[in-house]
Amino acid sequence: MVKVDNQEKEIDWQNLDVVLLDMDGTLIDLHFDNRLWNSHLTTVYAQTHKISEQKAAELLFAHMRSNAGTIEFYCLDYWAKFTELDIMQLHRDLVDLLRFRDGTENFLRWLQSQPSRTLMATNAHRSSLQIKAEHIDMLGYFDKVVSSHDYQHVKESQTFWQTLVNEENFDPARALFVDDNESVLDAAKQFGIGHVLCVASPDSKRPARSDSAYRMINGLDELIPESVNNR
Repeated sequence: MVKVDNQEKEIDWQNLDVVLLDMDGTLIDLHFDNRLWNSHLTTVYAQTHKISEQKAAELLFAHMRSNAGTIEFYCLDYWAKFTELDIMQLHRDLVDLLRFRDGTENFLRWLQSQPSRTLMATNAHRSSLQIKAEHIDMLGYFDKVVSSHDYQHVKESQTFWQTLVNEENFDPARALFVDDNESVLDAAKQFGIGHVLCVASPDSKRPARSDSAYRMINGLDELIPESVNNR
C-alpha cells in the first residue's frame, strides 16, 4: 500500500495519463554515481594534477556545491573541461556497478500493461544516459526519455516542467512522478504534478532516509496494486 495525498490508499492507475520516473537513484542504484563523483573522480583528479586526495576533494566538492541545482552541475562536458579529465572514461571504469534498483524491472514490466504513458525525466547528461543504457536494458520500457539538457533547464526549475507539459501535452494533475531528490520533488509539486513520491533508499550501500516531506517508497514494485501481487 502506498501513501498518497496524506491518505493510505492505492494509486488509481486508471486516472493516470503519465508516469514520470527519474533515472539515477530511482531506476538505477545511485551507488554508481555516488562512487563516481564522490570517490573515483577525486582519486583520478588528485593523481592527474599531482595533489593530495584531501585537497582534490576540497576543491571538487566546493565547486559542486557552488553549482548545485544548475545545468552545469549535471553537464559532463562542463566537468570534463573543469577537471581536464575524460569523464566518460571514469564512467566506463565503474560500469560493473551499474544495476537496476530492487523491484525496478518488475514494476516496469507491469507498467507496460497500463494505459498511461511512461516517460523518463532525468537531469542526467545524454552521454551519461547513453553509457548506462548500454549496460542496463531500460530504454525499451519508456515511451520517451527526456533529459533536462534537452531543455537547458534542470528539473528543479519550473521552466523544465512547463516545457515538458507543453511538449507532451498532458494534465499535470493526472501524472505520477517518482524521484529521490527532494528539491526536484518540490519543483514538481509546486508545478502541480498530482502524485509525487520519494525514493527512500536510492543508494543500496547507504542507509535509507528516515523522513521526507513526501510519501516514501523503497522499491518501485511497491506501487503495483495489491490485487495484482495477491494473484
